[in-house]
Order: sequence, then C-alpha cells, then structure tokens
Amino acid sequence: MAFTRSTTDQGSVRTPVTLDMPEPVSLRRMLGPGIIAVGIGMAAGELILWPYITALAGFGLLWLALATLAVQFVINMEIERYTLATGQTVVAGLARWWKGWGIFICVAGAFQYMWPGWATSASTVLTFALGGGSVTWITIAVLVVIGIVLTTSPVIYGTVEKIEWVKVGLTLVFLVVVLVAVLAWRTWTEGASAIVTDFGRLPGDVSFTLMLSAIGAAGAGGVHNLILSNWIRDKRYGMGAHVPRLVSPITGTEEAGDAGGGDYFAFPQDEPNLSRWKVWWQRANLEHFVTFFLVCLVTITVMSMLAYQTLFGREGIENSPAFLQLQAELLGNQVGTWVQILFYALATVSLYATALGLLDVIGRLGSDFVKRNYLTDSARWTESRLYVLIVWSEIVLGSIILLSGITQPLVLLIISTCAASIVTLFYSILIVRLNIRDLPDAIRLRGARLVGMIVAICFYGFFAVGLLVTQLQKL
Repeated sequence: MAFTRSTTDQGSVRTPVTLDMPEPVSLRRMLGPGIIAVGIGMAAGELILWPYITALAGFGLLWLALATLAVQFVINMEIERYTLATGQTVVAGLARWWKGWGIFICVAGAFQYMWPGWATSASTVLTFALGGGSVTWITIAVLVVIGIVLTTSPVIYGTVEKIEWVKVGLTLVFLVVVLVAVLAWRTWTEGASAIVTDFGRLPGDVSFTLMLSAIGAAGAGGVHNLILSNWIRDKRYGMGAHVPRLVSPITGTEEAGDAGGGDYFAFPQDEPNLSRWKVWWQRANLEHFVTFFLVCLVTITVMSMLAYQTLFGREGIENSPAFLQLQAELLGNQVGTWVQILFYALATVSLYATALGLLDVIGRLGSDFVKRNYLTDSARWTESRLYVLIVWSEIVLGSIILLSGITQPLVLLIISTCAASIVTLFYSILIVRLNIRDLPDAIRLRGARLVGMIVAICFYGFFAVGLLVTQLQKL
C-alpha cells in the first residue's frame, strides 16, 4: 500500500497523506448514512410544514417538495464525493482555505439548531396524547435524556443510526396503514392532477417565508446536509476508513488513525484505485437515492395527502400546530382509535429522534472544526470531549430559550428552517469550488453534476432573494 506523509504547508493547505483507496464493501453494509439523514430530516417538513401548507393551500406546492429533494440529492452527493475521496469533512476542507468559512458554518449551525422546535413539537404532540402537561418541562427533561444517551454511547454513530432506523421503520409502517386504510381515490387523483397543472406556480396565499421554511425542511437542510461527511466517515466509506470514529469519552475507547494534525488523504490515480473509486461512488449514489430521496418523497407525498383529505378547507388551522391534534382526532373518528394512537406515537418518536439527531449534528460540526484548527496538539481536548461539551451547551441554551417563554413550535421551526435554506445556498457555492479545485481531474465535479449544482444554487438563491424582497417591502 502506498503511503507518504508530509507536514509541509502549501500556504494554508496541508499536503495530503497518500494511501490506497480501500476495497468497496457491499451495498448492504453501506446502508446507514442516508437513513440517518432521512431520519433526522423526516420530521419538521414531512410531518408538520408540508402537511400544514397542504392543509392551507391544497396540493399546489407539492411539486416544490419534489424539486427540493432533487436538488438536495445533488448537493448531498457532492458532500459525499469530497469525503469519499479525502476522508476529510467538507467543513474541514473549506477551513483549509480560510478558517473563517468554518467559523461561519459553525455559527450558522448553532443558530439553526439552538431553537428546540423539534423537541418542543414532540412534547406538544405528547401532551395532546396524554391530555395535558407542561411542554417546557417535558422538553427540557427529554433534552437531558438525549444528552445522556449521546454522552454514554461507546460509538456515537452506531447509536444514532439505530435510533433513526427505528424511526424510519415506524414511519413506513404508518404510511402503509394510511395507504391501505385511510386515503381515498379522490385524494390520489386530485393530488396527481395538481402536481401536473400547478407545476412551477407559487400560490399567493403561502408566504415566501413559509415556502423558504418548507424547502429548508424537506429532506435534510442547512448544516444537517454537511454532516453527511462525518456520518459516511464513521461508516467507513472510501478514504474515511482511515479516520478514527467519534466515541464516547466515558464508555468508548479512542481509536487510532492517520487523521491527526488536520491531515487529509489522497489515493493514487491509477487503474486499480480508480476502479475501486467508481464502485464506491456508484454504491454511495444508490444508497442515498433509495434511503434519502425515495423515502423522503413518499413520506412528504403521503403525509400531505393525508393532511389534504382530513384538514383542507377546515377553519382554525392557521398558524397553529394544533392541526396535528385535529388530524389525529379525525383519523381516530374515521378509522379507529388505534390509528389515532399510532399517529401520536409516530409524531412523538419522530420529532424526538430528530432532536437527538440534530444535537449530534451540531456536536460533530463544532468538535471536528475546533479540534482540527485550534486544538490539534491537545491530548486533553479530544474530538469526543469537545463533542460532549458542545452537545450539552446546546441543551443548556435550548432550555434557556424555552424558559424565556419562546415555546411556540411552529415559530421555532420556521426560524430554524429558514436559516437552513440560506445556509444551504451559501455552502453549495463553496462546495462547487472545493470539488473542482481540490480533487484530482479524474474524480472532480464536472458535467451533469456541475449543472445540477448550478441549478441547486439558483433554486435556493431565488427563494432567499424572494424572502429578502418581501421582508424589505414590510419596512
């Protein structure tokens, strides 16, 4: 196996370590990162915002969810491309140019996820099911439990993956129930017709703020997408197999690896290594298409159809998450109490699992950046300890926000998801430069994928500018 190491800096860019591309593993063994991405993302958008929009305005915007998932798939695979090829996260790659990029993304991520909208929404649904309770104190208690779970997991990625598998499995069971026992043929035909006839239209009764929030919540969004780098690295994709995984500083054992000192990797551009690269790339695309794109698409479509059938045209659902309670009660009346209970269970588990995943996201983002840029030589402050510190800081901050009186779930979700869309626009531009400039010619971004990234940038840019214009008009 080829191996060279250099500590010589070229400007701000460290020379990579050269190692052979590992042998590809089976597609079955690669399953996981897409499930985590869809598991964390499959909450605010799929359960709340898109059904909420459909309940208000019908199927006129469902085409936008499909477009959002398509551009997110393209962006996500460019995030995976860089880490597959280098073993380094995208944020670390951007920080090699200028640390300010990493600082900006970390601050943006902290702002995006410090609003505990997902956990608050879950607690709200739980109080609907239980008939009462304090949303604030239930949420704070659950956040503490989540912190304990993440802190004590021997290999943190494994715990997060298992929890998101359970969530996705429960969601799929519920979707089958809805398809078999609830949805009427009229709902199918009206939905299909609206997607075709309203494609490209933006209904005037849905604000740009709500639309930007919805596209930020479809699938993944914002900093959430970037952490695909960390997840595929811990799953041992490509050159990520050479990097130690994130473990608990309490119950785990630090792994040895070649990633110390901020180094990153390159593989020889010969036939054997490029052949292995092609297999990794093809299987990574297939894994993400099935587990992320298709699962998100089916979930948004079915949940939006369910909201349309049960809530469209009814009064009293504007600007209130109580439409979830109304929807559950209507399901119970139409089908049976067992469906109502299943709906409450799905919403509660789904939103709490998302809260756990998002704490993992910000913990990974911050610990990876700080360790590789400021604490490289520190034996005390390992990446695992930094991760735990950041996770608990987010829990404390979220609890302070709740105790200050900001507990409206929909408001918190809209703040978070609008921020997600704007952050996605920003780093998509940087990823294009990263995957053209910093990867060898044989594997760099080009052709149809480059066109796809340009379309994605224009897509997010249009809605960000629209939001800015509408806000300025209000001044």
